[in-house]
Amino acid sequence: MVKTAVSGTGAGAAWRPLADRMRPGHLDEFVGQGQLVGAGRALARLFAAGVPHSMVLWGPPGSGKTTLARLAAQSCGARFVALSAVMAGVKDVREIIEQARATRAADGRPTILFLDEVHRFNRTQQDTFLPFVEDGTLVFIGATTENPSFELNSALLSRARVYVLRALEPADLRLLLERALQDGERGLGGRGLRATPEALELLARAADGDARRALNLLEVAADLAAADPAALLITAELAGEVAAGGHRRFDKRGELWYDQISALHKSVRDSDPDAALYWLCRMLDGGCDPAFLARRMLRMASEDIGNADPRALALALQAWDAWDRLGSPEGELALAQACVFLACAAKSNAMYTAFGAAQRDARELGTLEVPLHLRNAPTRLMQELGYGRGYRYAHDEPGALAPGQRHFPDGMEPRIYYEPVPRGLEIRIREALARIRSRESGS
Repeated sequence: MVKTAVSGTGAGAAWRPLADRMRPGHLDEFVGQGQLVGAGRALARLFAAGVPHSMVLWGPPGSGKTTLARLAAQSCGARFVALSAVMAGVKDVREIIEQARATRAADGRPTILFLDEVHRFNRTQQDTFLPFVEDGTLVFIGATTENPSFELNSALLSRARVYVLRALEPADLRLLLERALQDGERGLGGRGLRATPEALELLARAADGDARRALNLLEVAADLAAADPAALLITAELAGEVAAGGHRRFDKRGELWYDQISALHKSVRDSDPDAALYWLCRMLDGGCDPAFLARRMLRMASEDIGNADPRALALALQAWDAWDRLGSPEGELALAQACVFLACAAKSNAMYTAFGAAQRDARELGTLEVPLHLRNAPTRLMQELGYGRGYRYAHDEPGALAPGQRHFPDGMEPRIYYEPVPRGLEIRIREALARIRSRESGS
């Protein structure tokens, strides 16, 4: 569970995966994250000064979090100890603390504790090493793919600076692949392999911003190409076979999931059918449960469209039913149809706003009595008590309206919750309500 940094290259390390062998040993080998390691940037200054501080590296898989932690330790001559929060526990942390005390007493060197997947530690486990970060026994570097503000203790965050890493660009990944092909000591350079530009581009894009994945794909492609000693060439066709079936980054428990569903919802709300369709396909491609998307679109139909186009709610429900009957992938077309319709429909949040306002009154005004004239009177006693007395039956009134008849509880001023917008069907509803309300006021 506890790993200390070890450097090793050459033939003796050939059994190690290509991604591990090609891990940068110096900052000038690091690719990407220019916002952090570019000239004059925060981590570049840190490495130059050689003075470590506690930090949290937040970014997608394969963006360089572990490598940056190792380079931070190297820059200041610190002892580097790595733990995975998936496998480690409090006992492992305590052992490292004792080792860190001994190291500091022996030669004054600091110890950097690198905790990968730090969000997997619960709150109590995170609290374990806080005092030792505070007194300088440890320099803490955590790595996480999850939003630290949701997953980490505020006490831990207050003692560590958060650095945000981004997914690597295809150009960055192509550079890594080219280096691996050319490097004769750590990479594949001694095998005589070549790759076409099209193959490298395909592998880079299939890796979806993940350096580790890109190098793993290259390693598999290289092994397949080596089966033909006469060619030793990674072609686009071979690269396509290796990359087939991969999914884009998506985590139904992570921030990327929330970001993408937010983008889908806002694209529908802003009447952008093309963007809405793109985000729907992104989530389906990433493995999102279509039933979740169907539920969310049902919500959009009420929240953002409402009575501006009541067909939206029916169509969203029908699309869900169609997907339920057809399954994937055939049923996903029905979801796409509903998604585009929702985006193109007239928008109104009048019902959403009215419902919220009525909920607040119902919650805050207490149990107000139903007016006697609105009460039902199925028994003789209730009739004698005045239940239903004075009620005017609307259908017996001109225009099926009973102006002046109160419907709110006694002692509560009448409210106007629902204000239709001048869009879609609510234009007609707005006009009808204006006529009704003018009769109520006697104007």
